Amino acid sequence: MKALQIIETAYRATIEEQDDTVVWFTHAMRGAGAELAVVLRAGAVNYALPGQDASGLAFGDWRQTQPPRIAGDVAALLGRGVPVYVVTEDLRIRGLAEAPLVDGVKCISDEQLPKLVEEYDHVWSW
Repeated sequence: MKALQIIETAYRATIEEQDDTVVWFTHAMRGAGAELAVVLRAGAVNYALPGQDASGLAFGDWRQTQPPRIAGDVAALLGRGVPVYVVTEDLRIRGLAEAPLVDGVKCISDEQLPKLVEEYDHVWSW
């Protein structure tokens, strides 16, 4: 199976689970032998930026003791051979066009996205 995961919604369940569920799912599927790639777009482009730290997050008396480390999870996907792309227009809209990215993340434009989609048997949008 060859599947492209397009992740648009960022920080889904990261307070409860400390991992983005789709990124975690991608790790699990890759471990089972699936051929996958990930496109980060919309708010999820933040996942490609190293150095984020949510360790100071608190709500009232509750403190986040196990903060998400999404950029590390993205780097681990790359280390397992999962290509990760980030949409350049979405970086630009958020003022992140010049921001450093996790090593190995590839930039792709909205115009190039349809051609990438054609390379996969399945496309899952999250």
